[in-house]
Amino acid sequence: MTRTEPGASRTAARLAARGFDPLIAPVLAVRPIIQPAPDLSGITALAFTSPNGVAVFADLTPDRSLPVFAVGDVTAERARQAGFTTVTSASGALADLAWLIASEATGRVLVPGAREPAGDLDALLNRAVETVILPVYEATETRAKAPADFEAVLAHSPRAAKAVARALGRDGGAGRLAVAISAAAAAPLAAAGFAEIRTAGEPTDAAVLLALGNPAARV
Repeated sequence: MTRTEPGASRTAARLAARGFDPLIAPVLAVRPIIQPAPDLSGITALAFTSPNGVAVFADLTPDRSLPVFAVGDVTAERARQAGFTTVTSASGALADLAWLIASEATGRVLVPGAREPAGDLDALLNRAVETVILPVYEATETRAKAPADFEAVLAHSPRAAKAVARALGRDGGAGRLAVAISAAAAAPLAAAGFAEIRTAGEPTDAAVLLALGNPAARV
């Protein structure tokens, strides 16, 4: 398990319930960007591209009055847990979030997220809606070493996949399976020489586990 905490532990619990022996080795750590409470005047909605964005933004302001558009169901649930009451999930990827915002949002939409986002929401919106990008966290590499003995690795983002490939080096994935949450996350893994790289059918943790298969399967 290479994703950031607390997501890594949640996925590990699901793996254990299915009979796997999960090994947690997050390759990225989320660090909040210190800044004052955001000015929400003129903002009509919030858009979150990850649960991390929700968690960090919620610590910056007590305001929960604005409607929320979330990229997926996990992010939407994190927003509800944080106290937001009007939350709509795109139940998909960044392109689905862009379509949802373009269809339902009006005015200026604040997008709290990573300093280096995995995708370009503004480009996908193509000026359909005015967005205000607010970096609230950054993901830094932990330089965690891979466990000595593992059969498969899960990559939940392109940035994590790049860190995995660097950690393993050339042919470090030989004889092993990699499962990526998206095609963008699958691409960097080729450098590590995995015996097989699978891509989840949709960008969700559940789809990653479905692509992984069952413990009896071997590469």
